[in-house]
Formats: sequence, C-alpha cells, structure tokens
Amino acid sequence: MMSSQPKFAQDDGNSIPIRIVDKSYFSKTNQIDEELVINWAKSNGFHGDSGEILTVPDNSGNVSMVLVGDMRIGARSAPKFYFAEVLRKLPAGNYHLEGEFSQLELEEAALASLFEQYHYDRYLTGNHCKARLVLPTGCDGEYLMAIAAGEFITRDLINTPTSNLGPTELESIVAKMASKYNAAFHVIEGNRLKSDFPLIFAVGKAAAPPRLLDFRWGDIGPKLTIVGKGVCFDTGGLNIKPGGSMKLMKKDMGGAAVSIGLAEMIMRTNLPLQLRVLIPAVENSISGNSMRPGDVLTSRAGITVEVTNTDAEGRLVLADAIDLANEEEPDLMITLATLTGAARVALGPEIVPFYTDNDKLADILETSSRRVRDQIWRMPLWDGYKSMLMSDIANFVNSPSSGFAGSITAALFLKEFIASSDKWLHFDLYCWQNKREPGLPKGGIGQTSRAIFDALPEILSL
Repeated sequence: MMSSQPKFAQDDGNSIPIRIVDKSYFSKTNQIDEELVINWAKSNGFHGDSGEILTVPDNSGNVSMVLVGDMRIGARSAPKFYFAEVLRKLPAGNYHLEGEFSQLELEEAALASLFEQYHYDRYLTGNHCKARLVLPTGCDGEYLMAIAAGEFITRDLINTPTSNLGPTELESIVAKMASKYNAAFHVIEGNRLKSDFPLIFAVGKAAAPPRLLDFRWGDIGPKLTIVGKGVCFDTGGLNIKPGGSMKLMKKDMGGAAVSIGLAEMIMRTNLPLQLRVLIPAVENSISGNSMRPGDVLTSRAGITVEVTNTDAEGRLVLADAIDLANEEEPDLMITLATLTGAARVALGPEIVPFYTDNDKLADILETSSRRVRDQIWRMPLWDGYKSMLMSDIANFVNSPSSGFAGSITAALFLKEFIASSDKWLHFDLYCWQNKREPGLPKGGIGQTSRAIFDALPEILSL
C-alpha cells in the first residue's frame, strides 16, 4: 500500500556537495576557487543567514555546489527536518553533505531527505521531490530507511478515506504485513466478539462487522504488546459530531496506523523482542442498533460502564483489547490512540501527551524524544480526578460530564483495565499535519513512533 519506497541516492562519485555555512564563511579562505564561490554568493545577496539557499554553477551552467545558511539543530531557529526543505528547492540530482556535522545532525538530515520523498498519490498524482541525498558517512542507512518506511505506511493508512480503508481493508493490510514477516495472525470478527469482547462489539455493531486484529512476531527477548485504536471512522455515534469535527475522522484510526508503522520498524530491523499488536478495528456509526447514551455495558474484564457519550468510544474498544493483552503479562504495554480533543486543547497538534506511573520509563522516553525531536510531554495520572469517572448505576462512566481534564480522565479510564500500570505507556495522539512543513506534508503523519523506537532497547533492558 505504501506510496513509494524511501531510498538514498547511489554514491557514484558525481553527487553535488551541499555546504552548510554561516557568515564567518566569507572570511575563512584565500583560495581562488573559494573566492569565486564567495563572490558569486555576494553578488546574489547570499549572506549565510538561516534558511538561505544558493546554487553555485560550474563553467557549463550546471549546479556544482549548494550553499545553505546555517540551520543546524543547535540553532534556535532551526525547524525539525529543515534539510527536507533544502532538497525540495533543488533541481533533480544526487547530492551529498560537505563539512563537519554531529552524528545527530547527519541522521536527521538523512531522515529528512527520506521523509521529503513521501507523496500520497492514490487518487491524485503529484510532484515528488527529485533531489536525492547520498547516505552520509557513519549513518546506518537500513535503520533510517526502516524508520521512513514505517512512517510512510502510517501516513498512507491515515490519509486513505474510509471508503477504501474500513475495518475489512485494515484487516487485509495487517494480514499482508504479518505474512511478509512470517508473523502469526488471528482475527475475531462480528458476532464472535459479542460475548468475549462486548465493548468492541457495542461500538462497531452499527457498521461493517467489527473485529479484533491480533498478530505476533518474534520468539526471543522481552514481551512488548502494542494496542492501537482502530476506529476507521468516527461519526460520534448517536452523540453525533458536528460536520466540522467529523471531516477528519478518517484519522481516528491513527493509533492503529502508528502501531502498524512502529511494528514495521521493529520487524524490519529485527529487534530482539516478542512483539504483539492488537487492533480493535471498528467504525463508530449510526443505525437502528447503535449503542445509546445510558446503556450499561459489561466489559471483557467484568467492569461495567455506563455510556454517557457515544463519542467517547475509543477508550471502550481499547479496554477490551487491553484486558486480553493482560493475560500474557507483557514486559511493556503501549496504548496508542487519537483519543481526546482535550489533548489538543492542552498541548496543541504537535506535542503528544503521554502517561505512565513509571518514572524510569518516562525519563528514557523523554530523552529519546528530545534526541530525535519527536515531541511528547508527560501528563499526570492524577487519581484525584478518578471521582469524575464514577457512575450511579455502574462501575464507571465512559465520559465525565464536567469536561475538565479530558485527556487525563480518558487515561485514568484505561488504567482501570491495566493489570500492571508501572509497565504501561499511553499516548494521546493527533496524527495530522494541518499545514506542510519540511518533511511533513499536510495530512496524516506518525507521532511518537520515532521516540518509542529509539527508546525501546533501553526500556526493555530494565
């Protein structure tokens, strides 16, 4: 399904150098060739300011060098993946970096060059970035291409409308991935969910048959279970969303998409762990048999839930999948979901709140987040707000009436189904880019997968 396969340019010895310079560059040389370049830069008004790009021609008028104003990661003004914008503005060809860079700068530039190759072209062809970067010396190309491939899969899944990616199609995609990596794959579908996974069934019964997708890969190392919210479209149910809120709801399976993309990274790099991915794949729709506000549902775990809002469905389908995951006592469970609008109110679209009771897990993850610039922010599992979830007629409500602390109370609801909260990480995702930025096209994007992937070896060695 992937739009294109991210790849680096072949190093044939003829690639064009890209040189990152600052204002001091203009006073460092007395070589004739360099003086010609400097004179060309000055005559074209290039001063080495952040974001400036200048192509330098050879005697035949072809590009012989590219000068880029200093926008290294350490510079306050440097946007994430800025190097993607450099390549986007260059003519087709193969390029290589020239100069001194930190390992982190090289890796981000290389990844940016891969990310900028993405274009979702299932329905409308467009212009791909034709400039390609040669893999910088010292970078692990296979590792970086695995990250980019996982990200491309995630973007494709989120960008595809539900008319072509409902629960049935999502099952097919996961089945193909499982086959590709010789993973075991199992599906529980439709009325078979009614007794064993009643919350998943209740949410999805009004549309295409709901299902629970379950695949396993790897037989050595610690156990990692990822549970991804796979609501392929969310109308809000009988508590129907207004049109403005519903228009992006094809992305409500962003948790599943990130789970699948992260699984691609893990399996492609052959990380030594036992991976299990659980995806409750449903559509929250409206029909005569839709779940209703006021219904009381008994979960797989035996916990009863009063449905106070049918638009708070993601936590319901996750709860049943979490209860299944508990049975194997994984060393780490990760839940990924586009769960609440409250998360966006709190932190906006670019920063993902995450929750855990384990300070060591949080510290490792935050370090990885800063290193790879995949923005997350720890939020409190504040038990004082648990009272908001209390029901007069059941164990819990699925949506508090106050409207306060919506992301926190959603996480607290999930925590009630987690067997070991100190081995649990929860992420409340957005998975959408509202405007194009370097390496990040407008539309579906992965969030948290790079931070998690970077942190996993250390986390699972605890």
